[in-house]
Amino acid sequence: MLLEELKKWGCDIDGALERFVGDEELYTTCLYTVIEDKAFAGLGESLRTNQIKEAFDYAHTLKGVLANMGLTPMYDITVRLVEPLRIGDAKNLLPVYEELMQAKDMLAGMLARA
Repeated sequence: MLLEELKKWGCDIDGALERFVGDEELYTTCLYTVIEDKAFAGLGESLRTNQIKEAFDYAHTLKGVLANMGLTPMYDITVRLVEPLRIGDAKNLLPVYEELMQAKDMLAGMLARA
């Protein structure tokens, strides 16, 4: 089951479902929306072109979405992007972004198997 797989990955499914008033179907639908979020691509492009403010905005948006969805492994990676960007430091963040994209691919794989 998808939700059990997400829990094993370290996601806070119980907390997320509280925010979704226990509606597992709605939560699952929103997971598909998360992996399609254009902020992932925007973040990568902004990091590659050193657009720090835009990168921060994308990362901060993703941080909120991932927190609300209880996607803790992805949220934790995003925090590692947001905090340096908050102070204007984009050095060495592309590997962290790649780590985030790998986690996104893991989520997409789980959804594909569900």
